[in-house]
Amino acid sequence: MKFLKLIRYKNLLLLAFMQVLFRYAFLKQQNIPLALADWQYGLLVLSTVLLAAAGYVINNIYDVATDSINKPADVVIGKGISETTAYNLYIGLNITGVAIGFLLSNIILRPMFASLFILIASLLYFYATTLKQIMILGNFVVALLLSVSVWIIGIFDLFPATNSENQAQMASFFSILTDYAIFAFMINFIREIVKDIEDHNGDYNQGMNTLPIAIGISRTAKIALGLAIIPFISCLLYIKTYFVENNLFIATFYAFAFVLAPLLYFIVKIFGAKNQKEFHHLSTVLKLILFFGILSILVITLNIKYNA
Repeated sequence: MKFLKLIRYKNLLLLAFMQVLFRYAFLKQQNIPLALADWQYGLLVLSTVLLAAAGYVINNIYDVATDSINKPADVVIGKGISETTAYNLYIGLNITGVAIGFLLSNIILRPMFASLFILIASLLYFYATTLKQIMILGNFVVALLLSVSVWIIGIFDLFPATNSENQAQMASFFSILTDYAIFAFMINFIREIVKDIEDHNGDYNQGMNTLPIAIGISRTAKIALGLAIIPFISCLLYIKTYFVENNLFIATFYAFAFVLAPLLYFIVKIFGAKNQKEFHHLSTVLKLILFFGILSILVITLNIKYNA
C-alpha cells in the first residue's frame, strides 16, 4: 500500500485510461491507418505511466518536509520505504520507461523520437528539484507534461502513418488531439495554482516561492478565477461551433452538464474560498472536470456514430 501511495497509482490509472480512451474510443473508430499495433500502443501507455510514476517518486523524495506539514498522512518516505529504496525505484522506472520509448521510436523508424522520453524524464526531475520552487514556471511545466501525454498519441500513432493522400484527414485528427491537449493544459495549470494555495503553509515554512506566498492567497485565488473564465468561454464557443451546429445534442448536453456546469461552480466557489479544506475541494472539482472533459471524446464519437 505504501508503494502505491508513493507512485500515486490513482493518477497513473487516470493517465493510462485517458490514453487508452483516445486510441480505442476515438482513433480506432475512424477509417484511418495507425502506426502502432495494439501491443505497441500498450507499450507506449506503459512507458508514459512508468515515467509519470518516476516523477511522483522523485517528487515525494524532495517533498518529505513540506508534505509532513501539508499532508502528513501522505508521507511515505521514511515510513516503510527508505529514501535509498525510493531512489532505486526512481532510477529503475526511468530506465525502463525511456528504454521502451527508444524501442518504439525504432519500431516506427523515427529513432530521434526517443529524445521525447528523455526530455519528459528530465523535466520531471528538474521540476521536483528546482522548477517547482520557481513561481508559475513549475505549474506551467506540470500542466505542459500532461498535454504532452495527449500529443504523444498523435506523434507515435498518427504522424508515422501520414502520407500525401491522407495528410488532410490525419491533420484534422491531430487537431482534435491538440484541442484536448490544450484543454488538459488549461485545467491542470489552474489546478496546480489551487494546489499551491492549498499547500501554502508547508511551502512557506520550506522557503518556497510559489504564487500564493509571493502575492497572497486572496490575490492568487482571483487569478485562478480569472484563468478559469478562459476555458469556460473557450468550451462554450467550441460547443457552439462543433456540437450545436452539427446537431450533436447528446454531446452538447454532456458538455454543459459535466464540463461547463462544474467549471461555473468552480468560478463561483473560489471567489469566496478561504481555508485549506475549501481549496482542496476545488482542486478535486478541477480533477473531475479534467476527467469528464477527456471522457467527452467517447460521448462525441458515440453521438456521431448513432446520429449518422
